[in-house]
Amino acid sequence: MTTRTLTICLAAVASLGIPAAPASAATEDACTVAPDPVISLSYGSRYIDDDDSRSVVDEESEQAVNEALKPIDDFLRDLTSDANDVLRGGGDQQQKADCVVAAIAKWAEADALSDLGTFNAGLTVGARYAGFAMAYRQVRPYSSLIADGEVIEAWLSERIHEQMTFWEEEATPGAKTGNLRAWASLAANLVGDVTGDDDALFWSASSITHVMCTALEDGSLPQEMKRGKYALHYQLHAISPLVVTAALLEEQGLSIKDNCGDALQRIVLYALNDIQNEGAAAMEYSGKEQSYWDGTEELESHEMAWLEAYLTLFPDPEIDDYAEQFRPLGNSKLGGSQSLLWGTPTN
Repeated sequence: MTTRTLTICLAAVASLGIPAAPASAATEDACTVAPDPVISLSYGSRYIDDDDSRSVVDEESEQAVNEALKPIDDFLRDLTSDANDVLRGGGDQQQKADCVVAAIAKWAEADALSDLGTFNAGLTVGARYAGFAMAYRQVRPYSSLIADGEVIEAWLSERIHEQMTFWEEEATPGAKTGNLRAWASLAANLVGDVTGDDDALFWSASSITHVMCTALEDGSLPQEMKRGKYALHYQLHAISPLVVTAALLEEQGLSIKDNCGDALQRIVLYALNDIQNEGAAAMEYSGKEQSYWDGTEELESHEMAWLEAYLTLFPDPEIDDYAEQFRPLGNSKLGGSQSLLWGTPTN
């Protein structure tokens, strides 16, 4: 079954005076084909068991993780693309919004992602919750499907409170200061925002601050610098939710951007400088040539999508010029097109 959302204009039906189907059914049947909901999520680590740095990939395990997450991530890319179309406007804005809401509601009604069978699933699911919440948050003001929205919000609220408990009670001390805690914090912020849940918002602010405040004086994140050749990769993976959550909190009147001696700026500048220096600083910490320069991978635009949100917090012409090489900047777990979300006119 394809996961690509199919948007079909229903204006002709309305103009002929033909009675419309109930909103949710009409939208789901005519506009959206959502994949079968993923209820259970179980997988181990991508990395070999006896590697404390978690930087030596176990190819078989990585394939299992990717296969488990693929239907979710594919769905999120489609939802995000359609949510961005809603923000771009047009005469069928409400219909497009209803398509997105109905598709997410299908998963919410099935209680998707409610059975996390392994510790690693609990660690990594937060970024997926952030993706769902980002897509829903974009289209919510334009949708007519109030009941479906209530179902989605109840589902997201339950999932995020489970995550909050997981990170407080089950996560290891190291994980609590790493990039995955930051992604869970972003998800909590988004869900708290759409549901009016102050507990989730305050947990988001305190959790993101907890991760930020581990930064060393040079801006390196110790938990990520342990990751061998992926040290800089994971510093960047942490920066995405750190920056976007900080930008959201700023809008919500819960500013944390200057906490811990301007930690956020130090974290970002460390990464940007180390990219320019081909990972020399991260290599000094980790003892390994970094993945972007050893042939393992290439630095991709979606890894730098946070730059648009960062520039709303800390305007800087030099960083703006640097960002140009990566534009247009987008990341489905950050809501897709960052120019749409943060008002940068250059995308």
